Amino acid sequence: MRRATITRKTAETDISVEIDLDGTGVYDNRTGVGFFDHMLDQLSRHALIDMTVRCDGDLHIDDHHTVEDVGIALGQALAEAVGDKRGIVRYGSCLLPMDDALVRAALDISGRPYLVWDVALPTAKIGTFDTELVREFFQALATHGGLTLHVTRLAGINSHHIAEAAFKSVARALRAALETDPRKANAIPSTKGSL
Repeated sequence: MRRATITRKTAETDISVEIDLDGTGVYDNRTGVGFFDHMLDQLSRHALIDMTVRCDGDLHIDDHHTVEDVGIALGQALAEAVGDKRGIVRYGSCLLPMDDALVRAALDISGRPYLVWDVALPTAKIGTFDTELVREFFQALATHGGLTLHVTRLAGINSHHIAEAAFKSVARALRAALETDPRKANAIPSTKGSL
């Protein structure tokens, strides 16, 4: 089974993450940051990854440590659950519209972390949530999940729609990349023989 549980405790956050890559998108995410929980729910639902996230963070300072550290723990869980990457499709992409927003995500579960982020968010906040934290989350996820990840905003004027389209497009790309390739179910998807 492609499952993982990660716990991460620092002076700033106390986090537990449980995922099942072969789930149906069942989620229970509680970080204390409402908008971020909503985005994690979208990630779970659209990637079809069962996900439970708990975070007790230093929200009296701000949301930064919570969002970034959840990205770290979720990336670690993803890397552990996917294992040696045997049988996965490896690549995935999605062009996702949400009202005014249009976001493209393309990723490679390569073991070589890299983020290309071309997503301008027109406002500094969505409610009380700092929009710059969307990039921080994906940077942490890509780095600790071993993903090469490109996310591009092609259209959009509403920050909430753009951010949500980013999470959903990454989720759909991740879902495609994590699928088992029926023609190569026992093979590492690389000519090198390892990823």
